[in-house]
Amino acid sequence: MRILVVEDDKKIASFLEKGLREAGFSVDVSHNGQEGLSLALVEPYEAAVIDIMLPELDGLTLIEEIRKQNIDIPVLILSARQSVDDRIEGLQRGGDDYMIKPFSFNELLARIQALLRRGHKNADASVLTLGELQLDPLKRRVTRQGDKLELPAKEYALLELLMRNPGRVISKTSILERIYEYNFDPQTNVVDVLVCRLRNSVDKEYDTKLIQTVRGMGYVLRAE
Repeated sequence: MRILVVEDDKKIASFLEKGLREAGFSVDVSHNGQEGLSLALVEPYEAAVIDIMLPELDGLTLIEEIRKQNIDIPVLILSARQSVDDRIEGLQRGGDDYMIKPFSFNELLARIQALLRRGHKNADASVLTLGELQLDPLKRRVTRQGDKLELPAKEYALLELLMRNPGRVISKTSILERIYEYNFDPQTNVVDVLVCRLRNSVDKEYDTKLIQTVRGMGYVLRAE
C-alpha cells in the first residue's frame, strides 16, 4: 500500500517516512502543498497524511482540491492547531481524521489502518490471491495453503508489490525505488538478497515456485 505524506517539517516528515516504511508501506513525501497536490492528482495512493501549515498551498486547500477531483483517498490531518473549531474545519473541508502534534506514531499508524479498513466496504475484496497464496493488506496477513507466513516488513512490502502486479516483470530499479530509499547504488545486490529471503518464506517448502527470475529484467510472480 502506498501513502502520501505532505509535511513541511523535514524532521517530522523523515520520522513518518521511516516509521511507515518499517510498517510495510510505500511512502512518497512532499514538503509543500503544491507539490503534494501534483502527486495526489497523478499517483495512486491508498491514504494521505497532510499537515495544515504548508508553503505554496495550505493543507486544507490541498485537501479541497483533491476532493474536487473526486479522489476519495482517506486523509489524516496532522496539525499543531488544537482548538475544536480547527478540528471541525479540517473535517468539514475533506479530512477523514485529525491528529494534533506532538503525536504518538503508534496511534497515527493505528488511525491510518482504521481509515484503510473503513475505506473498504468489503474487506474480502481487498485480499490479493495468486493460486494458493493469499495476502490481506488490511490485516497484513499472508498465507499459503492455509499456512500463515511471518514476513518482515520489507519482505512483506516486496510480496505485496509482486502480488499487485501478477505476471508483470518488476525491475530491480523499481524494487529499489518502492521498497528502499532512493540513494542505493544500482549495482548493489540488496534486491537479490531480499528476493532470496522472500523465496525462503514463500516458495522453499512448497512444490510450486511462484517467484521467478527473468534474467536481465527483474522478477515476476506467476502461479504456473
